[in-house]
Amino acid sequence: MYKQKGTGGARHGNRAAPQFRKGGKAHGPRARTFEQGLNKKIRALGLKTALSAKQAEGKLIVVDTLSLSDAKTKVLAERLTKLGIRSGLFIDGATVDTGFRLACANLPKIDALPAIGANVYDILNHETLVLTRSAIEQLEARFHG
Repeated sequence: MYKQKGTGGARHGNRAAPQFRKGGKAHGPRARTFEQGLNKKIRALGLKTALSAKQAEGKLIVVDTLSLSDAKTKVLAERLTKLGIRSGLFIDGATVDTGFRLACANLPKIDALPAIGANVYDILNHETLVLTRSAIEQLEARFHG
């Protein structure tokens, strides 16, 4: 602010100090996070358990691809109705087919994720789990990597 010696005034470091007008807060808010982390092995175990639970229930379906000839929500909704899927999670390989992702965007309780986004909450929160072959390969690599 000004030189430390020779002015006759007290030593001050910064005009933004809390004791000055328009200065900072003395004990301002602190960003606190209460999230709890899990170890990688525990996360992988949870994902394996969720996949095994879907398999045991008979709610796991494996398909070759998720591509659609025409990316229409109505067409996808009709197909899902024929299959009896009311709530489903579709997991594809590295990326989800754009047409399929757009077709299922407006359907309630239907979600599409890439394999890297597979998580325990979404798997257990949906009735049916549909995996592609590339998703299975990526999930296996994730478990053994």
